[in-house]
Amino acid sequence: MENELDDYLDNHYIHRSNWLRAAVLGANDGILSTASLAIGVAAASDMREPIVLATLAGLVAGALSMAAGEYVSVSSQTDIEKADIEREKEELEEMPELELQRLAEIYVERGLKKETAMLVAKEFTEHDVLAAHVRDELGINEISQAKPFQAAFASGASFTVGGALPFLVAYFMPLQYMEYSLYGSAIFFLILLGTVSAKTGGASVYKAILRVTFWGTVAMGLTAFVGYLFGVNLA
Repeated sequence: MENELDDYLDNHYIHRSNWLRAAVLGANDGILSTASLAIGVAAASDMREPIVLATLAGLVAGALSMAAGEYVSVSSQTDIEKADIEREKEELEEMPELELQRLAEIYVERGLKKETAMLVAKEFTEHDVLAAHVRDELGINEISQAKPFQAAFASGASFTVGGALPFLVAYFMPLQYMEYSLYGSAIFFLILLGTVSAKTGGASVYKAILRVTFWGTVAMGLTAFVGYLFGVNLA
């Protein structure tokens, strides 16, 4: 019975939300930003070297930026969570009866009768009062709790993988049709990413593909337009 319950819980996709969000964001940004950068330079240059150099620079800078940004962002969330937990500890020490009443009110709002809610609140309080309030009053649990290093690694590594794909295209594909090769391959990679992330997260594949295709086309199209508009010959 216990194994069946564990298998049932493993079937829920919310357990993957933290690392999946960072990984998908990193890979998507890696593909889109490096491909857009390469297309912009390709539109303004008739040589391969500037395109490859710009793509490589965008790949390295983007991966480091994504990892650092994700770490700082999630660390800020962690600091807020820790501060709230400390504040909750103080409130539990100073006014335990009021906190018990508040916990019961939360259960009432979720659909329990007042008597049942108070009974549940008391039992949770006797078992682990802080854990009960952190989970039900603050909304912090193991699934949603911020993990800076995990998010930073997932984001930076996935950006590197995503950005390496346009880089390889810029390095090996014929120069004559470089913009079209970059655009087509980037859209193809984005569709694959959208499909995998949708299936991993249990979401609609069609919506994921439509979303990445539309916004990817807009981003790369505008970047190419800027390259043609300025008409800078980087040779």
